[in-house]
Amino acid sequence: MPNEQDAVRVLNDEEAWDLLASVSLGRLVTNVGGQVEIFPVNFATQDNTILFRTAEGTKLFGTVMNEQVLFEADDHTIAEGWSVVIRGTARVLTTTGEVHEADRAELIPWVPSEKLRYVRITVDQMSGRHFRFGSEPEHGSLPG
Repeated sequence: MPNEQDAVRVLNDEEAWDLLASVSLGRLVTNVGGQVEIFPVNFATQDNTILFRTAEGTKLFGTVMNEQVLFEADDHTIAEGWSVVIRGTARVLTTTGEVHEADRAELIPWVPSEKLRYVRITVDQMSGRHFRFGSEPEHGSLPG
């Protein structure tokens, strides 16, 4: 059984990016009209940024009006899990060159809808954790 020190490990940036590249569903957190909003988004990593597509609406509006966002992705198996949280700057891509570069990520919407806008999140701060699952220790058995 892992002890408390082995149960949680801080990921370095390279490990975090490798794990982010292994999944395609994350959560975008933004502020819309003074309310914190969270949106599931399918995404891709590209050049150490997060890239997602969106249609006109609340998600796009929240990104345009409040470029500082949080992004989170995670995954798990029966034995372990991980989570990466990014604080960053989100920007709607507008130039032909930016959109052409984003197209190279081959990011396809999950549902049959028109998502014409690309948003790129540039990382300001990243934190990641790896978790090794185990039984809860008996009360009072951990050093304190």
